[in-house]
This record gives sequence, C-alpha cells and structure tokens, in this order.
Amino acid sequence: MVDQTSEGNGSSRFEGFGKKVDERFNQVKPRVEEELKKVIDYLNDQVVPQLRQGSSDALRSAADRLRKLAEQLDDRRGSGVS
Repeated sequence: MVDQTSEGNGSSRFEGFGKKVDERFNQVKPRVEEELKKVIDYLNDQVVPQLRQGSSDALRSAADRLRKLAEQLDDRRGSGVS
C-alpha cells in the first residue's frame, strides 16, 4: 500500500515548487516582455528594411540578366544560329 503521508508530502513539495516557479516567472515577466519588444523593434527598424532592399536589388539584377539572355537568344535567332 501507498503511505498517504509521503504521497501528501510529495504533492505539497510539488505545489511549493510550482508556486516558487510561478513567483519567479512573474518577477521576470516584465523584463522579458521589455526585451522582446526591443528585439521586435530592432527587426522592424533594421532587419526588415535591409531585407527588402536586398530583395529588390536581387530582383533588379535577375531582371537585367534575363534581359541580356533574351537579347542573346534574339541575336542567335536573327543570325540563324541554333
């Protein structure tokens, strides 16, 4: 049989641990939220604009290369080379 006193003691230990974790989490929660906001602001203000600029530059470069390739294909077709 299971000893009721030891089972109850284990349960209260777990509850005590849970309360301590909850208290500590509530203490650090505002700081975590503040730091998370800073990270989001940084991403929005610094990273996203750079990614957009890099993406548009890459698209322009790809478009230029495709234009040159099309010109080469047109030149080959016009000269009768396959």
